[in-house]
Amino acid sequence: MEVTVLIQATDEAFKIIEEARNRALDVLNTSVRFTAEAKVLEEKKVQDIFKGAERTKSEVLSFLATFALLFFPFWMPLSGFFDVFHLSIGVGCCALVAYISHDLLFVNVRVGDMRTIVKRFFAYIPWLLYQIYLASVHVIKIVLKPKMPINPRIIRFKTKLQTDISMVTFANSITLTPGTITVEIKDGEYYVHAIDEEVAYDLLYGGEMEDRVAHVYMEAEHVYVQDVLDVARIYGALR
Repeated sequence: MEVTVLIQATDEAFKIIEEARNRALDVLNTSVRFTAEAKVLEEKKVQDIFKGAERTKSEVLSFLATFALLFFPFWMPLSGFFDVFHLSIGVGCCALVAYISHDLLFVNVRVGDMRTIVKRFFAYIPWLLYQIYLASVHVIKIVLKPKMPINPRIIRFKTKLQTDISMVTFANSITLTPGTITVEIKDGEYYVHAIDEEVAYDLLYGGEMEDRVAHVYMEAEHVYVQDVLDVARIYGALR
């Protein structure tokens, strides 16, 4: 009888120990889960802080680029007044418009990218001026020919450019070149008025101007020979 009671007591003791062990494991698992969730939340919080800081930095850079590279340099020659009063008004107006519209053209700007873009943009200008000169000579030849072989047409082609600023630069480059005018950009397609077949052919099948604009704005999917040369120089320096 005493042995039976002892066995039952032992079984009860083991059951209590097993139940305590299971509860301890549940508490431990809950603690681990809470710790993991707290760690994930903390990491997410840190990531949000970094993303917010990066977004703020990008917005500041795009604002400065819009103000300093576009609006104020464009406003000054149009104003024609360079005294303190008019320059102050110009700075205020340009800053206000740049603040409202800075995210229209320069998106996700980084410091290194902006330096490269500015450098490449100024390198692009002499080439564009040379193209304007060549196009002017071509138009003069057409006009001076007795038969004036003008054959105007509207051509349409799809661009490989990806950002608004690169598309605007390409459109303005086309319009600045005598003999061609950008009529419209719609759904990634350009509608351009060309004065004759030769000019239209250059736009449709040449593509050098579009390549150079893509190179200026570092659009990765548009491979340009200068990008390859730049990479080759970096690779050579690293070897």
